[in-house]
Amino acid sequence: MPATYATMPFHLTTERLILRPWAPSDAAAFCDLLAERGNGRPPEDRIRTAIAEFLTATETTGIALLPVQRRAEGDFIGYCGLIIGRTTLEEPEIAYELFRHAHGRGYATEAAGTVLEAAAATGRTRLWSTVGTGNAPSLRVLEKLGFARDRVSVEENGEVAWLTRSLP
Repeated sequence: MPATYATMPFHLTTERLILRPWAPSDAAAFCDLLAERGNGRPPEDRIRTAIAEFLTATETTGIALLPVQRRAEGDFIGYCGLIIGRTTLEEPEIAYELFRHAHGRGYATEAAGTVLEAAAATGRTRLWSTVGTGNAPSLRVLEKLGFARDRVSVEENGEVAWLTRSLP
């Protein structure tokens, strides 16, 4: 019989950040964030559909990828949360992406740290993360959070490091 897990909290706060469920009003800022990847700005209607899909998936899986906003400024700076991604619902991936202007301030580590706590509260015992081997800042965040490299795979866009972390 498969293990059952508690639902992850969908409202998380840290000293400087709020992680909360998606809203249709996040679409424009989310498009801007995705545009920073260098592949153009996706159409807002497509992103509104993706947001609706995130919310539906959250209801069925009990895990979520959440928008991150700064508490003081109230602005959307990216996302962080749990996804199935390349792994499983039992051992999901932690994922995060922030606007470049928010890099280097510890926000990714802070957001991911609270998501780790939320994941542990569901009863899960291990998380994964996959990140391009050339993404040194993301790899540093994961190292600070106690993730260890498991393996490297070669995919269409290059080498991907697979990291894992046991949860208390």
